[in-house]
Amino acid sequence: MITIGQLAGYVGVSTKTIRVYHDKGLLPEPARDASGYRRYGAKDAIDLIKIRTLAEAGVPLARIRELRVATDDDYQQALREIDDELTTRIRSMRAVQKRLRRLAAGQSVPLPTDVVAHLEHLADQGFSHRWVELQRDLWILVFATHPDRALDLFHDQARTLSDPALRQLFLDYDHAHDLVPDDPRFDDLARRIIEATRERYGSDEPPELDVTSEIPTLIQGTVNASSPAWRRLDTLIRAQLKM
Repeated sequence: MITIGQLAGYVGVSTKTIRVYHDKGLLPEPARDASGYRRYGAKDAIDLIKIRTLAEAGVPLARIRELRVATDDDYQQALREIDDELTTRIRSMRAVQKRLRRLAAGQSVPLPTDVVAHLEHLADQGFSHRWVELQRDLWILVFATHPDRALDLFHDQARTLSDPALRQLFLDYDHAHDLVPDDPRFDDLARRIIEATRERYGSDEPPELDVTSEIPTLIQGTVNASSPAWRRLDTLIRAQLKM
């Protein structure tokens, strides 16, 4: 027979935890010896290990108390269910761990890897740091609000930027950020953008210019708020679309 302290040390819990298990009816309280001390046997150690293992697996104490009196079949079925739940939680925690490691590495952008790679490549293509950050923020908004359409729209833009002529239009758009709103170059840039997009999409309205969609409203609202020059360019593009 062993004392409560010896039992606690052997199983790896505190004596206070054992007393809580006694109070909750999880572990029967043994009789005291002549000196008034509780004395525990091997069965108590085995029962305590079972309780501790279930508790560490996240099983509520009330549920553990039920399992203590369950039939063997019910007990085994419960253990299988708990194991399945643990597998799900472990998978989730591993995903959290990956995000944590990306955060530690300075890669905290919550976007698919191909989108992140695309954003990193923009600077190599001549786009400003301001443009790259804006594109990152826009894609975060699009993926958060329209996850079902975001990837298709991203691939469409990536194909657009693979065309040197169309990429130059985006570069010109980027570099127009600091122009005054009445700069005469806006008329020509707006015309070139409309011609290029209509040539690429034909008579169909391109997804990024479909004024009835929520996505371009979200995107263009963010873009326009970034620069009076971009806001002016958007006004000219919309006016020419109506012609």
